[in-house]
Amino acid sequence: MVVIPLSVLMLGYEIDIERVIAHARENGCFFEINSSPDRLDLSADNARRATAADVLISISTDSHSTDELDLIRCGIDQGRRAGLEKSGVLNCLPWAKLQRLFRR
Repeated sequence: MVVIPLSVLMLGYEIDIERVIAHARENGCFFEINSSPDRLDLSADNARRATAADVLISISTDSHSTDELDLIRCGIDQGRRAGLEKSGVLNCLPWAKLQRLFRR
């Protein structure tokens, strides 16, 4: 999984997102949308770019307690803004396909 930490962006580091996406695709990595409203690390634009390059996206809650599990809604909304479809979201894949992906 590839995560683009918000802290890296906030510190002013420039990221060549197209290059990161290309490397993720070449190496079979995934991107993550962190559902915490304080983070939402992967922007809708970058999620759209990753999906266009056939990089799967995971939507996670980054929960540190059960009270935060409902934050998944923020990540789902971010995925919707990006126009993600079920086929491009790791969480929505059938178990058999996930097993194959994780075994490689």
